[in-house]
Amino acid sequence: MANEEDDPIIQEIDVFLARSLLEKLYLFQYPIRPASMTYDDVTHLSAKIKPKQQKVELEMAIDTLNPNYCRSKGEQIALNVDGTCTDETSTYSSKLMDKQTFCSSQAASNVCRYAAALYKKGELHLTPLHGILQLRPSFTYLDKADAKHREREAANEGGDSSQDEAEDDVKQITVRFSRPETEQARQRRVQSYEFLQKRQAEEHWVHLHYYGLKDSRSEHERQYLFSQGHGLAENTELIKSPSEYLMMLMPPSIEEENDKPMAPSNVLSMAQLRTLPLADQIKILMKNVKVMPFANLMSLLGSGTDSTAVLRCIQQVAMLVQGNWVVKSDVLYPKDTSSPHSGVPAEVLCRGRDFVMWKFTQDRWVVRKEVAAVTKLCPEDVKDFLEHMSVARINKGWEFMLPYDEDFVKKHPDIVQRQHMLWMGIQAKLEKVYNLLKEHLTPKKQEAQSAHPLLVSGEQRINMAKAKVKQNYGQLEKEFQKQKAEMKSNDTSSKMDVSNIHIKEEPVSDEEPMDTSAYKGMNNGIVNGLHAEEDSTDSLNGHLPGGCIDPVAQELKAFVLSTFKKQFVLTLSELKRLFNLHLASLPPGHTLFSGISDKMLQDMVLDTGCKQILVPFPPQTAASPDELKVYALWEAGDTYDQHRRVLLEIFSKNYRVRRNVIQNQLSQECGEDLNKQEVDRVLKDCCVSYGGMWYLKGTVQS
Repeated sequence: MANEEDDPIIQEIDVFLARSLLEKLYLFQYPIRPASMTYDDVTHLSAKIKPKQQKVELEMAIDTLNPNYCRSKGEQIALNVDGTCTDETSTYSSKLMDKQTFCSSQAASNVCRYAAALYKKGELHLTPLHGILQLRPSFTYLDKADAKHREREAANEGGDSSQDEAEDDVKQITVRFSRPETEQARQRRVQSYEFLQKRQAEEHWVHLHYYGLKDSRSEHERQYLFSQGHGLAENTELIKSPSEYLMMLMPPSIEEENDKPMAPSNVLSMAQLRTLPLADQIKILMKNVKVMPFANLMSLLGSGTDSTAVLRCIQQVAMLVQGNWVVKSDVLYPKDTSSPHSGVPAEVLCRGRDFVMWKFTQDRWVVRKEVAAVTKLCPEDVKDFLEHMSVARINKGWEFMLPYDEDFVKKHPDIVQRQHMLWMGIQAKLEKVYNLLKEHLTPKKQEAQSAHPLLVSGEQRINMAKAKVKQNYGQLEKEFQKQKAEMKSNDTSSKMDVSNIHIKEEPVSDEEPMDTSAYKGMNNGIVNGLHAEEDSTDSLNGHLPGGCIDPVAQELKAFVLSTFKKQFVLTLSELKRLFNLHLASLPPGHTLFSGISDKMLQDMVLDTGCKQILVPFPPQTAASPDELKVYALWEAGDTYDQHRRVLLEIFSKNYRVRRNVIQNQLSQECGEDLNKQEVDRVLKDCCVSYGGMWYLKGTVQS
């Protein structure tokens, strides 16, 4: 109240809103002029405007008689622009720079809060501005001078050539036909700077008439700045409360809201993010962060979030690399998109980025040149891949940006195993696509392990194995005790029936009795190769005492049988690849995640009725040991078993065979003339054709 008393109201002024020049009034801001030049001295020679762009160009005369004007400099500029000749196309017809061009630019994009005001007889009249333009000197005459100079040089060079020169030599012209433009290419072209400049240049200039400050037409137009009627009926905008009136004069700015991009990283706050479904939250976070430890992800999702649900969702949008989660390539590069640098389709980009991620699963360091040499992508795309998940180190390469997350690996061994199987499948795919040689990959993997032994130490592996044993021990113990009880009940029933069994007595011969010492040695605590102690739960190839099969062996046997009934012939390498894919499709915590060695897998293959085919590979073969081991289903239970066995015997003696040899051999062994369809069926089950020759599946060396 004291402040209001110290600052009393001196006068009240009526405010009127003039609407006659609404959306027609512009404010021009001229550059600073010399002190000797006033507004009255300025002479406008011409003016033109581009209405859509709100671009104005004014041509104003220069007072050459002003003492501040340098005449020699003006003559030199005119000579450089027009040369010695004077014609209608000359910029300065007086051979003196006597005019200057000013070009406008928008001073503010939102001018709705600005108005021009006139005060007259105790009344304030406001007219809203439609635009504020800043006028700046244009130096296009310098471009014209450069063009004149180049023309003179070209004319001089042309004059030196001989006039008697024969006709020009015939030059070859290359004609190129443009491909149909796709929708994506058209959008990129429309948004390019070159297209926008061309579109602005295509708008025609509208020439204007300039009227001076004291001209009668200017006086007439100036009257429109006053409100034409003071009646309340014509000024309904001012019949409002003070707050509404201020809101009309100073409307809230919507510029920031319009300029906000639609990207989730800029639109969604953390509060808004948590209103979305859990899967969408994780996808948005991983798409923007790209690399994140699991603990950080849980902290961003807020308290009370189920970690099991998060683990289920994160595996859909990210892959595990060194214990940390890295967003999948197909999330960053969706289908039907392309590279902004090279235009390469998303499928190729995903394959290249998967290669970079796989390299980081092998080592903490990656060399950019090696990635570019393998993927054949442009340097900008490769750099984007590396910047997503690593940091450049001088004279070393690119290092993975986060340390190895040992805590997550210890707490979630089943997730780690599942992700490892997925990476094995991706590695096999990359080897085929990029023609990677296994003898080149294996040393690098060993080198990476030896260079960084602290990532997963031997003690840590032992602890992980112990944790798995403790987890499965209770279940195995219960099953064993149940099987043991069944065995005892079977033994009791068999003993009860012994009295009813009559043994046929044979006369004892004088020959030497059969030596059973070897059998006695075998029975020293072992039955069929299995320990028979009461507390023993060890098994061989998944078999428990008494011929019972544990769940792991049952699952493994079911997989092997179903696989060979579909494929018939498989190398050990291909079988392991299919097994890894099968593991990747299983839910976390499945019994097969307890660990299956190569020996267990091979033993199970032989137990299910398959046989190893000793294919005589050529001496110079580059196949790995797993690719040299070929297994085939010996009996499938159909009418073609005999034909397949004959075919497999042929390939046990020959690495590759012609079709006519196979057909003749089948006819001789099977004793009948086979038609083409039957031979094709047998060949399709077991063989592949390459270069006119037939090979067993998986044995072709390209």
